[in-house]
Amino acid sequence: MGGSYQWDAAAYARHAGAQFEWANELIDRLGLAGDENLLDIGCGDGRVTALLAERLRAGRVVGLDRSYEMAAAARRSYAADYPNLSVIHMDAARLGLAASFDAAFSNAVLHWLPDHLAVLHGVRRALRPGGRLLFQMGGQGNVAEVLAALERVTARPRWRGYFAAMPPAYFFYHPDDYRRWAAEAGLRLLDARLVAKDLRQTGVVGMAGWLRSTWLPYVERVPAAERDEFALEAAQAYVADHPADAGGVVHVAMVRLEVEARRP
Repeated sequence: MGGSYQWDAAAYARHAGAQFEWANELIDRLGLAGDENLLDIGCGDGRVTALLAERLRAGRVVGLDRSYEMAAAARRSYAADYPNLSVIHMDAARLGLAASFDAAFSNAVLHWLPDHLAVLHGVRRALRPGGRLLFQMGGQGNVAEVLAALERVTARPRWRGYFAAMPPAYFFYHPDDYRRWAAEAGLRLLDARLVAKDLRQTGVVGMAGWLRSTWLPYVERVPAAERDEFALEAAQAYVADHPADAGGVVHVAMVRLEVEARRP
């Protein structure tokens, strides 16, 4: 996950149901035999890494995260129950791992990092010849309507002082970027595409909880005592333009970038 922020693993888990669901779908596409060595890039709280460990009874999975809090939470929660699972604290853009992995996997993480070419170079070094990578992350056009609501809220007099000269929060790339980067990193690109997804939250409260626990580049610019109120105000601004459906569910249009490649 984003490493310079103070992640709350428990809060993230409460509001990351969609990411977990999409990770399950992505794992199925790996087609694991069960004896592979696999690298889980951006393992977060370790819940998905544990799923991978269950699929790799004769193999192993190494989860890494550049957030110390997330890596520690994953280790505490799952390492004792899965002897084939280990977790390391490492930045995906600075991978220093030898060529010992059959596959590299990443779900809902890499849009936090600006330099994906550096990630690909490191992954190539970590993969054995013939090894495969399968990534999913936010892609070009992702959460555009949420960003528009946040832009309106952060321009309000109460909040705008905290958001002066705010650097880019996320990096949503296009398949064409990966076509270029894969070649530069010495990888054979198998697929790169944008996929529409529907993220669902329960009403304004669920929306505010998701913003509070995952949109840390925005939330952490606000004093701690005011963060809940900021997240609620942002959720209200979004729901004002995108009301909940008849069942009370708020929908967020997501665009995911899926990338599959192989080391020659």
